[in-house]
Amino acid sequence: MVTDVDIARWRLRSQHLVGSGPTSAEGVVRSLLGVQAENPAQSAWAVAARTAAPDPSDLGAALDEGRVVRVHVLRSTWHYVTAEDLVWLVELTAPGAGRPAAQQLAEVYDDAELDRLSGLVVDALAGRHLTRPQLAALLVEAGEQVPGHELMLLMAHLELRALVCSGPVVDGAHSYVLVADRVRAPRRLDRDEGLAELALRYATGHGPVTAEDLAYWASLSLPDARAGLTAAADGLATFEHDDRTFWHPPDQEPPTGPTEPAAHLLQILDETYRGYATASRWVLDAAGVVPRGRESAMGMALVDGQLVAAMKRSVTARQVVFELAPYASWHDDHLVPVERAAARYGAFLAREAVVDLR
Repeated sequence: MVTDVDIARWRLRSQHLVGSGPTSAEGVVRSLLGVQAENPAQSAWAVAARTAAPDPSDLGAALDEGRVVRVHVLRSTWHYVTAEDLVWLVELTAPGAGRPAAQQLAEVYDDAELDRLSGLVVDALAGRHLTRPQLAALLVEAGEQVPGHELMLLMAHLELRALVCSGPVVDGAHSYVLVADRVRAPRRLDRDEGLAELALRYATGHGPVTAEDLAYWASLSLPDARAGLTAAADGLATFEHDDRTFWHPPDQEPPTGPTEPAAHLLQILDETYRGYATASRWVLDAAGVVPRGRESAMGMALVDGQLVAAMKRSVTARQVVFELAPYASWHDDHLVPVERAAARYGAFLAREAVVDLR
């Protein structure tokens, strides 16, 4: 019988956190289809940790060159996706992912005002990249005062219409470009094709997964998630666990035991946790020792696919300190693999890694 621990180990392998990984950040993003990128500083490690040789310049180069984009898609937050997957993913998931921004914008602007602001932004971006402050200044010149939060919502609205996406980083700041300038020949799929491809690639890059996981991850209705998995069924296999159906690539079985590397220090937004519906993500706590409810930790320490401590990361000029608050699942022999995980992270940031066990 497959257990929660088996599924947790399996997912680490599917997501390239154990075993061999892609050789580039672009390969990671393509394999997982989407990687949550709300926090750029920590999501850079979320991508790099899955590569064979983590390189701090890898993701940055892919973003600057437009091979990978950071954009609102899948859910109502930023994700990294490849440029080739951008348009069809936005068209498929925007109805659900765009609802929160649309509701907030409707409280401030009517349709005519929103169209006018959208047109001003699109015209301003023609053939160039601009940061949000630069766009705000141009809107002021055009007689439009758009406060910071509302401008963020406006840009998310335009991203979810497949009109704008991330451009190169400018002095450490996120910039925007037109999708038409970033993606010259967009790939498009009809809805049925898109649901099938989404289901197949999500189950491959995150599997084993449930229909509820897919619905959450891509802001789909549960019937649409089930329809996608059914359409992709020829390329997938299933098993039953805890009264739920789990989907995964065929000819795969869970790892037979602990995997390497044994430990990982990751943000709470990492795909290992945030990439699944609430009930499903708790395979990371098979012993049931982690408090449920509001998430207060910025990060997590995993050993053998299980949550062993909450983690807070602090970066200084010379050090990266990982402050750990252990759960009841913590054992003394976890410290060595966690220190190895910290050393990998520290090497990526070019800083000495310190584990502070509270």
